[in-house]
Amino acid sequence: MSDEFRRSLLNRLPPIESTRAPWAEPREDEDGSEELLDGLGALAPSVPSSSSAPSSTRSGAGSAAASGSGSGVGYGADFSPLSAAGYFDAALEVEPAGRDAAFRTYHAGGESVLVAHHGGGSGALSFAALAGEVSRASGGKLGVLTYDCRGHGKTRTAGSDTDLSLATLLADLIGVITHVFPDTKAAPSLILLGHSMGAAPVLSACPILQARGYKVPGLVVLDVVEGTAVDALPLMKSILAKRPLSFASVTDAIRWHVQSNSVRNATSARLSVPSILSATGSGPDGPQVWRTDLLATEPYWEEWYRGLSARFLASRCARLLVLAGQERLDKELMVGQMQGKFQLEVMQNVGHYLHEDDPAGLAAVLVAFWKRNAQAIVLPPKIGQTAASAGATQAVRRVGEA
Repeated sequence: MSDEFRRSLLNRLPPIESTRAPWAEPREDEDGSEELLDGLGALAPSVPSSSSAPSSTRSGAGSAAASGSGSGVGYGADFSPLSAAGYFDAALEVEPAGRDAAFRTYHAGGESVLVAHHGGGSGALSFAALAGEVSRASGGKLGVLTYDCRGHGKTRTAGSDTDLSLATLLADLIGVITHVFPDTKAAPSLILLGHSMGAAPVLSACPILQARGYKVPGLVVLDVVEGTAVDALPLMKSILAKRPLSFASVTDAIRWHVQSNSVRNATSARLSVPSILSATGSGPDGPQVWRTDLLATEPYWEEWYRGLSARFLASRCARLLVLAGQERLDKELMVGQMQGKFQLEVMQNVGHYLHEDDPAGLAAVLVAFWKRNAQAIVLPPKIGQTAASAGATQAVRRVGEA
């Protein structure tokens, strides 16, 4: 939900507080321009151009974004593009069997993997700064897999670029995951994450992947609530009409995103904005237009959001909903929250692209969620019972699991 949507629909309900199941432990503190040079394969370490550039190792990448050094827009602010090197291990071109697209995919490995699907008009590199922070916060144990969905970024399609129906997005997501991790027994455990539009295929994919034998201990939805999203759809055209039709350059586009507060972290914008643009023909450094024609996807807007709450609450795994400060729960989610069916986190001082605005804050939430739900829990034996008779591990229900 964009900030303008929120301003249009904001009601007088009291603020929502973050919630946690009573048995959960406290959270721990607790190729536009340069990206074109990355190509495919291993991503070489980037060369910092300023204090906001990523460090040369992935485990340290994103620390500048987290500290805020890249978020200012004062005099002399740097709006030049940044490479994804240092945030991911590799850039891949994935062509799943039976799909008519070659998906630009970014991967940072780990014992478990966060599979992230971006929202409409965005791209895989919107998760770059978050990937660096997740790697740092988890000690490299939680990786990230993300890709440009069809009609976005550097993904190429042989068919329609504007077919963003739920069925197509779902088949694409399943195809990418099964292509990258073909062996369900050898595959790492997967935490599925969807931002805005991306929540629709993620929620639909969860039971399918589990039925095929993949380990999906948790799913995460970022800043979308069915009731608010559906109510806001009539405003979508007017919101899109207020965006610039073109930019003089990639740097100009990054500057606009930061100064308009569309993305509140300059480092994240320098990473993500180049891939959501398309050069008009005079070279990569010339005038730019939007890569994705969002108005052409209007026939699918409602199906992205209808049924989100029910599918979220019905998922047979731990559930986490992360909202920007002004979002409101619909009735179905409000009832589910009171019944303890999911964990709710409300982030402050962020906009719709909360994973770009505060990657370090969100990474702390995600890593704590992963540790609670994707790692084996060893319980001590009962009094008078030996460890051998009790068994090394005890089966317990995960947070939010039915």
